[in-house]
Amino acid sequence: MKYRIEISSVAESEADSAFLRLSQLTSSSQASQWYAGLLQAIDSLSQMPKRCPVARENEYFSQEIRQLLYGRGRNSYRILFTILEGTEVSTVGILHIRHTAQQILGKNPEETD
Repeated sequence: MKYRIEISSVAESEADSAFLRLSQLTSSSQASQWYAGLLQAIDSLSQMPKRCPVARENEYFSQEIRQLLYGRGRNSYRILFTILEGTEVSTVGILHIRHTAQQILGKNPEETD
């Protein structure tokens, strides 16, 4: 089964911000390669998105939230998404693209792990 990919405007904005930060730290060609790879990683979710683990955010939301890790080292990001199963078309909804160092969504800042 092939899933349709829908990227939220928030996720697009987060991806663009990450690209801009990366282009300030590295060459524009490296940042462009990173961005192209991010789009490929997102596109890979059109096949078997359930291969990805449930995200840490899952406990804070009513829908199941999964994550796909992209990048290495300090340039590692989490692609957060939901899977909406339909009768005719099933969709992977990209919710956020967050750096792995960022606090998890939905968590109270005073809470500790």
